[in-house]
Amino acid sequence: MHFMRKQGQEEKKRKREQAQNAMAPPAVTAVQTTAGRGDFVWQCCGGNLTAERQLYTALREAVPIIDSAIQKLLRIIGSFTVECGDKQAQQALHAFLEDVRVNTYQQGIYSFISCFFDQLLTYGTAVAEIVPTAGGDDIGALYVADLDHLDLIHDDKTLSVEIYVKDGLGERQRVRYPELILMTALNPPHGSAHGVSILRGLPFVSEVLLKIYKSIGMNWDRMGNVRFAVTYKPAGDPMDKAYAKDRAQQIAAEWSRAMRSGAVSDFVAVGDVDIRVIGADNQILDSEVPVRQMMEQIITRLGLPPFILGLSWSSTERMSSQQADVLTKEMEAYRMLLNPSIKKICSFWLTLHGYDTPFEIVWDTITMQDRVDEAEARLKHAQAEKLEWETAKEKEGKQ
Repeated sequence: MHFMRKQGQEEKKRKREQAQNAMAPPAVTAVQTTAGRGDFVWQCCGGNLTAERQLYTALREAVPIIDSAIQKLLRIIGSFTVECGDKQAQQALHAFLEDVRVNTYQQGIYSFISCFFDQLLTYGTAVAEIVPTAGGDDIGALYVADLDHLDLIHDDKTLSVEIYVKDGLGERQRVRYPELILMTALNPPHGSAHGVSILRGLPFVSEVLLKIYKSIGMNWDRMGNVRFAVTYKPAGDPMDKAYAKDRAQQIAAEWSRAMRSGAVSDFVAVGDVDIRVIGADNQILDSEVPVRQMMEQIITRLGLPPFILGLSWSSTERMSSQQADVLTKEMEAYRMLLNPSIKKICSFWLTLHGYDTPFEIVWDTITMQDRVDEAEARLKHAQAEKLEWETAKEKEGKQ
């Protein structure tokens, strides 16, 4: 029994080592064309990455259309299946992907992809971790890391990224098992460990848009809530001029009573009294054109057609085939960024469970066309094939 238990432990250890070796990237020799800047190079993408991430988070909270666009992209990315050569392994892998724990209380690989992809779009960099079980013989959970707790250092010579975890005192410690880390960068600059957020370039445009909205609110607060200017002009009589102050105070008191009473009240005054509405002669600036200009810049950066975000900017607002192709290509590019992380998870699980079978990630087809148009196209195609078949039969009968 002791020998069998020892043999089982050695087998588990061998599987873990195989999984770690399979996940580790191949080593490369030193790059010759890099500048001599030391072994490690800080790539901070503009200086303060934490402040930049806070800016993007605040941007999503302040401008609803930006948050809505990212949520739409998370939905449009679609779902996928993993096809294995071994059907038994495929069935077991699908069960794992459906039930795997994600973060604290989420479940399933799609919850993980949603969190991972959301972080990638918002901050340009996404980092996650495969969390093994206590025995090390299975994957216990998938965890999407907080980027504020990490430091990524890029090594130009070996083309690798080292990941450090910051503690409460600000000290950095290198992760013990980098082969369990999943990392993806969106359009990273040359030699950088960090990607570029999809929101890059939008803070200035969004600031202008928010200024317009704020000024609209202030103008409506000033002009929508009507205020009056009551002016008393004394006559040329000396007695009238002598008591001008007392009469002005009486007029002010009566005007306040008339305006603040719960019911409609009349205001009666003696003398030359002029009443005007403050701001009635001023016209509020038309904000439609500047707001649309700012919104166009935001939507252009996010890469979504306007009507998907609920904007009806034309009477015939529908997606053309060109727009559908562009959006489809955009989603395919995002899927290519997510594929390595998904493959790493699946490969690690299959190796831990003793499966040596090739597998392939198959994403669902992205369909952006109108279902009615597709049905009509299929109907016309079938009618054309039927007509060609009948014509061919008639020719054969004549011969």
